[in-house]
Amino acid sequence: MFKEITAKEINKNLIAAISNEWMLITAGDESAYNMMTASWGFMGEIWGNDTAVALIRPQRYTMEFVESHDYYTLSFYGNEKEIHKICGSMSGRDVNKTELAGLTPIFSDNSVYFKEAELVIICKKQYIQEMKEECFCDKEPLKWFENKDFHKMIFGKIVKVLVKE
Repeated sequence: MFKEITAKEINKNLIAAISNEWMLITAGDESAYNMMTASWGFMGEIWGNDTAVALIRPQRYTMEFVESHDYYTLSFYGNEKEIHKICGSMSGRDVNKTELAGLTPIFSDNSVYFKEAELVIICKKQYIQEMKEECFCDKEPLKWFENKDFHKMIFGKIVKVLVKE
């Protein structure tokens, strides 16, 4: 089903995957969890760790789970856009996105991810920082924040990477 590799062994172009294929950010546990589609984020090295940074608007339901749990996952599904249409356009407060998207949750390693994923990155939350308007040196990106609902950046140490076998 899944094979564990290191973050440095990921052979997928993650810039292309995040921006073109998109990903699900998921947090929670067996009692409750939520996931959302994201097309912003990045990965690299900081503080001696392979790290992933997820960006989530504060009003998103998923943010409640990220803030209340120590782990979150980033999962990739290739060009399976139907999953992302459902998980990016509906709130888990109102509908069962897992059922609607045809996903099968796996609860493991203090996290939640889905059997249908091609790539899963499990992250341990290390730092959260709210973006602030006054910190933008270049004002051009402010066009993405008409409602001044600036994202929070969640830095997570990559603790496990799983690829579909």
